[in-house]
Amino acid sequence: MSQELQVGVVGLGAVGKTLVARLDEGIFGVRLSGVSVRDPDATIESLLHLKRRVPVVRASELAAIADVIIECAPAHLMGEIAEPVLRAGKTLIVLSCGGLLERMDLVDLAREHGGQIIVPTGALLGLDAVTAAAEGTIHSVRMTTRKPVKGLIGAPFLIENGININDITEPTKIFSGNARDAAKGFPANLNVVVALALAGIGPDRTQLEIWADPSVTRNTHVIEVNSDAASFSMSIQNIPTGNPRTGRITAQSVLAVLRKLRSPLRVGT
Repeated sequence: MSQELQVGVVGLGAVGKTLVARLDEGIFGVRLSGVSVRDPDATIESLLHLKRRVPVVRASELAAIADVIIECAPAHLMGEIAEPVLRAGKTLIVLSCGGLLERMDLVDLAREHGGQIIVPTGALLGLDAVTAAAEGTIHSVRMTTRKPVKGLIGAPFLIENGININDITEPTKIFSGNARDAAKGFPANLNVVVALALAGIGPDRTQLEIWADPSVTRNTHVIEVNSDAASFSMSIQNIPTGNPRTGRITAQSVLAVLRKLRSPLRVGT
């Protein structure tokens, strides 16, 4: 506990850049030790302002220089990023947790080598309550998501089903189903429902509606949980980053995880 944890970041999109900047400013007990990006030449300028220079390496090389690796990359890269980290017995913080549903073998790999996968709360709230309820019996979990139209355009589900939302003028329901199908159809949008599913009753029983709403400017999630210990509902409105698919609170959620790893006082499950 007296030694700093070395942290690596994979991906320098809106979230990755925020994390790198905040780690450079300083967080008790952790230190930025490296980053990995697909195109170093395109992102090197964003690293020049750092007080402490860090190496830019391949994702597979981060495990050699970091104790904790934060994945901020597209979901289809999950295996490529996760395997070397978990084989080295290190900790992987996953943002594209939708990719985990197709690679649950990574949990076995972590168990085998003493690694750990952490899914932060991200753009949700109340996962502490959901995980606590899961220690008993959860009867149902339902989530309704409303997003600005531009945050949903280009989703595979819309393209495959010929759904055009570019010119809608009123709230339109574009999906109703379970978390597993939502993760496939909206891989850049619905990591939140996967985190909810993993905390609770799984991706096949967690139900979701998605609405494209031209009247909203924030990503809004409403969750309803019914269990033998408690029934509760939660609502959150997230302010988007420069990327309309991602809320500002996502990066802050990762920072909260990092602080807990070395904090002498930890609040929350």
